[in-house]
Amino acid sequence: MKSIRFLFVTTAVSALIVPVLATADVPPRAPSDDTVSTGVARARDPLDSATSTSVLHEEDVERLGARGVGDLLRDVPGLRSDAAGGEGNGTLTVRGLPAASSGAKFIQVQEDGLPVLEFGDIFGAAALDLVRTDLTLSQVEVIRGGSASTFASNSPGGVINFIAKTGEVQGGAVALSSGLDYRSSRADVTYGGPIGGGWRFQAGGFFRQGEGPRRTGYDAQTGGQVRFNVTRELDGGYVRLYGKYLNDRTPFYDVVPFFYGGSEDHPTLTRIKGFDALHDALASRYLRDFLLLGRRNDVISADLRDGQHLRERAVGVEAQFDLGGWLVQERLRYSGVDGVVTVPFTSAYSEINDGVNEITEGLDGSLGGKAVYASGPRTGQPLVSSAAHPLNGNGLSAAVVMLDLPIHSYDDVTNEVRVSRLYDVGAGELTVTGGLYTARQTIDNDALWVTMLTDLRGNGNAALTDVVTQDGKSLTDHGVFFYRNAFAPLSRRSVQTDNAIDAPFASLNYHVGKVSIGGSVRYDRGSAIGRTWGADRERRWTQIPLDINHDGVVSLPESAVQTTAFQTPAPVDYHYHYLSYSSGVTYRVVEPLAVFARYSRGARTPATRLLFHGELSANGHLRNQSAAVNSVRQAEAGAKYRSETLALNLTGFWASTFDDNYDAIRSRPIQRDYSARGIEFEGSLRLGVLGLRGGATYTDATIDKDRLDPRLSGHVPRAQPRLRFQASPEIDLSRVAFGATFIGATRSFAQEENKLVIPAAVTTNAFVELRPADRLRLIVNASNLFDTVALAGLDAPSSPSADSQGVEGTPLVGARPLTGRTISATLRLDF
Repeated sequence: MKSIRFLFVTTAVSALIVPVLATADVPPRAPSDDTVSTGVARARDPLDSATSTSVLHEEDVERLGARGVGDLLRDVPGLRSDAAGGEGNGTLTVRGLPAASSGAKFIQVQEDGLPVLEFGDIFGAAALDLVRTDLTLSQVEVIRGGSASTFASNSPGGVINFIAKTGEVQGGAVALSSGLDYRSSRADVTYGGPIGGGWRFQAGGFFRQGEGPRRTGYDAQTGGQVRFNVTRELDGGYVRLYGKYLNDRTPFYDVVPFFYGGSEDHPTLTRIKGFDALHDALASRYLRDFLLLGRRNDVISADLRDGQHLRERAVGVEAQFDLGGWLVQERLRYSGVDGVVTVPFTSAYSEINDGVNEITEGLDGSLGGKAVYASGPRTGQPLVSSAAHPLNGNGLSAAVVMLDLPIHSYDDVTNEVRVSRLYDVGAGELTVTGGLYTARQTIDNDALWVTMLTDLRGNGNAALTDVVTQDGKSLTDHGVFFYRNAFAPLSRRSVQTDNAIDAPFASLNYHVGKVSIGGSVRYDRGSAIGRTWGADRERRWTQIPLDINHDGVVSLPESAVQTTAFQTPAPVDYHYHYLSYSSGVTYRVVEPLAVFARYSRGARTPATRLLFHGELSANGHLRNQSAAVNSVRQAEAGAKYRSETLALNLTGFWASTFDDNYDAIRSRPIQRDYSARGIEFEGSLRLGVLGLRGGATYTDATIDKDRLDPRLSGHVPRAQPRLRFQASPEIDLSRVAFGATFIGATRSFAQEENKLVIPAAVTTNAFVELRPADRLRLIVNASNLFDTVALAGLDAPSSPSADSQGVEGTPLVGARPLTGRTISATLRLDF
């Protein structure tokens, strides 16, 4: 990493002293000059399509300076992307559709037209976690609602398609990046172009290493990816072979404490001393290794340095050709995915002395005791804290639940064949499309837990602590409080299922004069067959005494070690089917203006979220068939305007959704009917050197019916603001460009009880791009420039209780903030 930093600095200095021999040739792009291929039968002008579409180009991604894909998608109107956990395990939804758990349940995430994973919300690591942006990326297409229901499975809310370059343009680029106020370095490269005889190629990737945007005390970001594709042009088509290898570690940032003040309606959250919630992480150099039991009850070791360590080996074939007037498209991809997710998952905080008293009274029945360090340079020393001299400036301790989630296999095989033809019918053209989609997705993982005690200290210096009674009896084991999840004891689980989907689809689209009218249908048949081990499937677990660390003594935590009843798995054997349809009409009022309307019905199956809360019988069948089909009905109507300088899109939408889910934060099943209605705006403007793009989404969302807790019926879903907006002004001169992106949201409720409020916030990203020579650019990005406290969520449903207090009785609340200010610089050479 030092060599990358040195190379970056020296090259940047050399570049800035190079005489400017030529003005950089970077012409401004006209607004919305794109054709879109995602979620439609054939690539077409957005003005002729009754869909809501956004496109992010390579330069948009580059200038935004997003620290991950979840952060990048915050800039797309209609999407709600929290991005508070870093680059993984985030929550993504669209237009008020519910987000009761992590991942992207109602959105299909694709690379080059095929899903990354069939299910976007697999617990621990979902589809978005396998996507990285690099110099091989051409653009990101986002379809919201509409035909997404019928041109992809499990995608009633929308489709996000990351499209790679394919060598149409000869040349390449290399970019060196480094954090200026955080420790991380990265190198990117790509090259491609025609190679003769009808062949062309594109290849590239990146490697990075460093601590990451928040302080952990070790290199939490390590790895990268390589991608390639080779295309052979044919008469009337092409054949393409492509591949991807991903091996990357990224940290996960969990809930952190704030001091709480004010009222539920207007809370005041204050960062605590000694631990910066926006820049520090619960992980630490002294909080790395721990022992626990695996699926087969063997002792295994875990390392927090792994974080979200995912590996993907993918190879695919894409072909398009003309067969007797029919356009035939074939896509086939195999992805082998494995890895491990080892992260702090949830935590509880208290004043150190209060925490010690509570533990000694609860486990030993005695009052009084002390805490001593169990790791780090102070191992064996007592923790001394008082109101006058609080330890670490905050006097707090934490009970941190560690999740170790081995991913044995997320292997995925996907194939889609599609045929379409244009017929002259009367004065117009009729496009006929039909196809078959098949997918086989393996889900084989474990959720294993340990609860540990630490002090709360920033800069990656937090250490494990033990609690000892007055008579010297240790109540913990080298920092281990419980060999299970102390706050959700039924969460030790393992899944091993094979999921199959077969989906024929068809569409008709007729274009005559100013009118385009079309409809499409899709019929999904799916199954899940396999087995599970878990506490909620007939309580298939036990607690036994076991000397886990082999020190010859069974400590108090080791006297009740949670195990898996591996010899008695519960079967999974269910099938489902559903019909999706969509119909829309577009009227081209004048050349630059079109109006459209669409009505759609789609659905999604919950996959792993279905397995552990009573939906399956003892033989693995569904107790209620509707639990496997979470349907979405939606309508939208809008107008689109486009000229050389201006593009405007305005859409009104309505959606009705059934969600069968599991809330991992509060350990409860969910069965709810939701509705959402609102207005979405997106636009861009280019006047000479001035540019502006932005959007806003107003959403009125409601829990129409909570089938398990009727008290929540009529409430607003958690973390759902009325208004979200984006605005990106910029000035682009011949040698320099600069601009900012403002992303904001109004207040929302922390939980469905609709008591505690998440305050409104606006974050600012900014960039400066210098072009000292032709094809050479230096870009400085700032993310969350003003270090704003912007929360993706609060764990508490109401004001914190008296049991959750810091020094001098100040209440504490757990929150999920976006990362604070980070500044990076990138030097890019195109050749």
